[in-house]
Amino acid sequence: MEDGKQYLFIDFEFTMPEGKLRPEGFYPEIIEVGFAAVMGDQIIDQYSSFVIPVKFKQLSERCKNFLSISQDQVDSGMSFEDLVALLKKYDQTHPTTTVTWGNMDMKVLGQNCQKAGIAFPFRGSNIDLSMEYKRFFGDQNQTGLWKAVQAYGKEGTGKHHRALDDALTTFNIFKLVEKDKSYMKSHEPTTIGDRIDLSKVFDNLAL
Repeated sequence: MEDGKQYLFIDFEFTMPEGKLRPEGFYPEIIEVGFAAVMGDQIIDQYSSFVIPVKFKQLSERCKNFLSISQDQVDSGMSFEDLVALLKKYDQTHPTTTVTWGNMDMKVLGQNCQKAGIAFPFRGSNIDLSMEYKRFFGDQNQTGLWKAVQAYGKEGTGKHHRALDDALTTFNIFKLVEKDKSYMKSHEPTTIGDRIDLSKVFDNLAL
């Protein structure tokens, strides 16, 4: 991680329609946020909150069951405007790179901002860690967040599909991948001469 730069490991949970047929005008809205602010490999702050959807305020049964979330929890959450203001505050404090697992989080945040007529809160770059993971390990398909951490012989933090737990799990995978990248850079491939003593081979051939 770059010195002086803040990394925001962030995860959102979204609304979802009841079935394949979406209600007219439906789009996914953020209903939970969790993030960890990291500088120099250390978590300096973390945050978790439910978020009140703007357009479709009533959650579908599918959404509640899949996320193990209740209507009351979401109704007691922060407004979307307050969420964006909070994220903007973090972005203005330090140069910030956001890190997500997959590209949906920033896409949905951008769409929600557009629908609400609010400026996107982040000025820096975004790292899609699922693509970094895919490229590093040469996987043909993108891997799910918790499947990826289990591939390292670890377990995810807390409960899957809870925003803060997923954000912290993303941070843990990031550290593991960066450690592997560092190892690969510092260990260049050995030549056949490094692996065997060629002088002994030549001595034997001379006999």
